[in-house]
Amino acid sequence: MKVKIIQRAVYHKIAEVQIEIPNDIDEFDVQDYINDHEELWVDDIDKKLSEENYEYGFGLGDGMDEQDQESEWRYHIVDKKFGGHL
Repeated sequence: MKVKIIQRAVYHKIAEVQIEIPNDIDEFDVQDYINDHEELWVDDIDKKLSEENYEYGFGLGDGMDEQDQESEWRYHIVDKKFGGHL
């Protein structure tokens, strides 16, 4: 008799970069500004992600809460309790 043993292990990476945006952007317009100006961050975050080590687990916490998604993008305004999903 043959028995198959199976394990699923989940690993993740998290990368973070900071960008400067104009001070006159209303905090409710920051998400649109970030999405409209990917040239400010997309290459940097890809590079940073490739340099990060894998960690065991789902990577949830610290605002990451999309349990049914394979990838999650968020932003946080530094020094304010404001942010959201991209």
